[in-house]
Amino acid sequence: MDKERILQELEFKAVRSSGAGGQHVNKVSSKVELYFDVAASKALSENEKERIYTKIGNRLTKENVLILYSDTSRSQHKNKELVIQKFLDLIRSALTVAKKRRKTKPKRSAVEKRLKSKLKKAQKKSLRGKPKLD
Repeated sequence: MDKERILQELEFKAVRSSGAGGQHVNKVSSKVELYFDVAASKALSENEKERIYTKIGNRLTKENVLILYSDTSRSQHKNKELVIQKFLDLIRSALTVAKKRRKTKPKRSAVEKRLKSKLKKAQKKSLRGKPKLD
């Protein structure tokens, strides 16, 4: 993944934020939408694209475009920085390959310790019963 090339392929659009906010929100476009076309990206290899499709395919449109937005700040520049950071985190997490799990056996001492604690608990609980009259 080439971060600089990916950042060049991003498209941004400033939109008016939704929700309450008074007069200011009706005339200022502070919400920033980010568009990234995964299929047309030259910065990603085919293997990386496939990994993105499988990991975050549910967030892509039918045209394989990833759309993210940020409207948390009142500043358009701050929202742009936030949405870029959100995008980079999402792509980084989608491209990380999970380590394969190796099967391991518990150590003999751990098994013995577990069995001793089970026996101790069983003895403690058996003493809680009613006394036997022989």
